[in-house]
Amino acid sequence: MAFRHQLAAYSPVTAGAVLSGTSGAFGIGADPRLDLAGVLSHDYGADEVVLCGSGTQALQLAIQIAACRRADESTVALPAFSCFDVAAAAVGAGLPIALYDIDPVTLGPDAASLERTLAAGARICVIATLYGVPCDFEPLETLATAYGATLIEDAAQGHGASFNGRPLGTLAQLSTLSFGRGKGWTGGSGGALLLRGSAASIPRQVLRAAPWGAELRGIAVLLAQWVLGRPGVYGLPRSIPALKLGETTYHEPRPPVAMTRVASKAALANRAASAAEGRRRRETARHILAALPTPGTMTVRIPPGAEAGYLRFPIRSTRSVERIGSHPAARRLGLERSYPCTLGDLDVVRRRLVGPDSSWPGAESLVERLLTAPTHSLLTDSERAAVAAILCDLGS
Repeated sequence: MAFRHQLAAYSPVTAGAVLSGTSGAFGIGADPRLDLAGVLSHDYGADEVVLCGSGTQALQLAIQIAACRRADESTVALPAFSCFDVAAAAVGAGLPIALYDIDPVTLGPDAASLERTLAAGARICVIATLYGVPCDFEPLETLATAYGATLIEDAAQGHGASFNGRPLGTLAQLSTLSFGRGKGWTGGSGGALLLRGSAASIPRQVLRAAPWGAELRGIAVLLAQWVLGRPGVYGLPRSIPALKLGETTYHEPRPPVAMTRVASKAALANRAASAAEGRRRRETARHILAALPTPGTMTVRIPPGAEAGYLRFPIRSTRSVERIGSHPAARRLGLERSYPCTLGDLDVVRRRLVGPDSSWPGAESLVERLLTAPTHSLLTDSERAAVAAILCDLGS
């Protein structure tokens, strides 16, 4: 059996981060959560930072805080095509859900669909970055202001990306980050809610501490990422169906808890390596773009003033993504289809669904046509060339 299999996404975990996180879990030294909160406050211009057990929990808390700003029950607007964890956060917040469509060319909100959703009464709107590709945020702010709506910037996939010189995660009064396994900058787990302006003054309950077992699990997760997060051995866990690696699944929301010490300290230790990895992803994306014969018809458009972080490289195939099965090397090289269905196709969302639209053609086309490829530093030069060649064929 060939164990070499490229990771779809890679967040560097150093041996030092494993040791540092382990020491943090056992309470050696000062509480690393204070240090991480300080770094995030400085780097992302936040007035307050709330460290949570996951990025999903951070987004759930952001939705709940936004709802507290309103006297009436709010509907939360979500992108119809996004990570299933975005839906889980809204379900955990307990609000009605409306979906707006996505522009397949930009992966950002379809403006007309979003405005219909706001006109129908949605007053909380989640803008979720996909694969580190920024959307044009300024028109969205103008639209939200016109309807008195609160924007929440979900920058879980935005590490290394920027808009008008500002890193993603700085663009709204409420922004969220994730330190999960494949999010560019990892502590093994964890997330952050960043609050600015009047949002930082809203009273809320202090998060309860994560149980001691979560610290031990955090050590195990970090060690597994360090050992198995490399192409030479990733094929082994990838071949075990029970692990569901490479699959998109819905996870039930959990009540938000504080981020663990182990994840906080590991994230701090991985910070420099993650920044270097972000630069490498952008370099790989430039190589892939240069190799494509007609990139404008295949690739996602980046708005003026933005720089994509390319957590993965998205490409719009002219045919069904099922064609990826005709390339035996594609999966081994880490190429995958994107999300397998719209959020509206999830039973848990459909039961809470309100709003003017019942179909989302842009999101549905992305389900059928969007492919993603790895951009990380673990790709060899020959693998990078092979990825570009397969993308040329699948995109034609």
